[in-house]
Amino acid sequence: MYGGFWDNLRNAFKHSNNSLFKLLAINILVFFVMAVFRVLFLFSGAGELYQSFRALLMMPADLNAYIIQPWSLLTYMFFHEGIFHILFNMLFLYWFGLLVHEYLGSRKLTNLYILGGIAGAVLYVVMYNISPYFSDVLANSRMLGASAGVYAIVVGAATLAPNTSFHLLLLGPVKIKYIAIFYVIIAFVNSAGSNAGGELAHLGGAAMGFLYIKQLQKGKDWGIPIQAIGIFFEKLFDKKPKVKVSYRKKKTFTASQSYTASDNPKPTPSVKTGEPTQEEIDKILDKIAERGYEALSKEEKRKLFEFSKK
Repeated sequence: MYGGFWDNLRNAFKHSNNSLFKLLAINILVFFVMAVFRVLFLFSGAGELYQSFRALLMMPADLNAYIIQPWSLLTYMFFHEGIFHILFNMLFLYWFGLLVHEYLGSRKLTNLYILGGIAGAVLYVVMYNISPYFSDVLANSRMLGASAGVYAIVVGAATLAPNTSFHLLLLGPVKIKYIAIFYVIIAFVNSAGSNAGGELAHLGGAAMGFLYIKQLQKGKDWGIPIQAIGIFFEKLFDKKPKVKVSYRKKKTFTASQSYTASDNPKPTPSVKTGEPTQEEIDKILDKIAERGYEALSKEEKRKLFEFSKK
C-alpha cells in the first residue's frame, strides 16, 4: 500500500500491487454510476428501460437467459443496489482483504475474489435449476452483489490466520475464525428464505475461500488463469515508456599519450555484501506487496531485518 485509505482509493489505478483498492474503487464507482442512471431513467419516464439495462448486469438463474448474457458472470459481482448492501460488503472486503493481501499479495487477493464470485454464481444457478423449491421463480430470478467474492475473502483470511483477532464494537477482540463460522451458519440458515439466491452465493464463495487456501498451501494455485488474464490487461494498458539504455565507450590510450599517476583513478571501495542497499529493500518490499511476506527467501528476510534495525 502507498498511503492512507483515501489516498489509496483515489489513486487505485495509478499504482500497481494494490488490487484491494482497485476492487473497492470499481464497486464504488459502479454503484454511483448506476445510481445516477437510475434517477435519470426514472425521472425521464424510462423506468422499464433502466430495468432492462439493470438485468443485463445481473446474474440470471435461468441457463437460457445466461447464454445470451455470459458477461453477467463477472459484472454481477461488482453491481450493488442499496447503500447498506455495498457498505457492509466493502467494509468486510477491506478488513479481511488487508489480511489476505499481507499474507498472499495483491494478485492472489484478486484471484480469491473472482473465484469466490464465480463459485457463488455456479452454486446459485445449480441449486435453482435442480431444486423443486425454486421451480416457480427460476425464470425471473437474478442476483447481484459482491457478497460471494467477499465471503471467499473472509473465509480465506480465516483459513490463513484463524487466530487473528478483530476488535468488534461491544464484543472486544474476537478471533476471525469465529466471525467466519458465524456468517457461514447465518448464510446456511437463510438459504431457504427471501434472499435464498444471495445466501447460496455466500455459501459458494465461502467454500471457494476455504478450498483455494487449502490448495494454495499444497502448492496448487487455482487462480493462475485469472492471474494470467490480469497480467495481459496490465501489459495492454501499461503506458510507461520503455527505458533506453546506452553504453559509454571506454577511453583508449595510444602510445603517444602521456600517462601519470594522477590519471589513475582511486579504486572504488567495495560495498559490504552483508548490508542491504535501498534498491534491494525496494525490490523486497515490492515482492511482499505482490506475493506476501512468506514468499521471501531466508536471505531476503535477513536483509529486511538488518535494514529495519537502522
